Amino acid sequence: MKSTLVIGGCRSGKSSHALSLADGLGARPKTFVATCTAQDEEMRRRIQRHQQERGAEWQTLEVPIEIAAAITSRGDQAGLILIDCLTLWISNMMMAEADDTTILKECQKLCDVLKVPPCPIVLVSNEVGAGIVPENALARRYRDLTGWVNQRIAAACQCVIWMVAGIPFTIKPQAIDTCDQKV
Repeated sequence: MKSTLVIGGCRSGKSSHALSLADGLGARPKTFVATCTAQDEEMRRRIQRHQQERGAEWQTLEVPIEIAAAITSRGDQAGLILIDCLTLWISNMMMAEADDTTILKECQKLCDVLKVPPCPIVLVSNEVGAGIVPENALARRYRDLTGWVNQRIAAACQCVIWMVAGIPFTIKPQAIDTCDQKV
């Protein structure tokens, strides 16, 4: 069983590629772990569109914070798990007023699961460190936490794919069956 991180900038094709990877595995049942919470109408429409894109064969779990626990409790019954996305997960913890130590402990719990996953796991995260230094402390904290989490998750995963303009580049090649697959 392998874990794969699909990472890239906004609108780089991360979620679509992660879904394609997961679908290509042919494993059943398929579990989608959604970290997004609908805060407004635009987000509700976005969530609905993504659910339609995935189709009825996906079981969706809404898990804003307890990702490692969700994998542990559901992993033995799942054929594969797709988690989208880690950056919203970090934001959710920040909004719940978790301090940096707590967030990094949650990240370590997830890393521990990813090192020996109960089924194939595909994770999606945004790369936020390639931009400018944010002007305010909250945004800098978010950027830093996202960078630290991404580093730890990438180290724990067997495969890491960097998305640029819809093109996947395998940057950590210990692959699951479709890690080396080209789009």
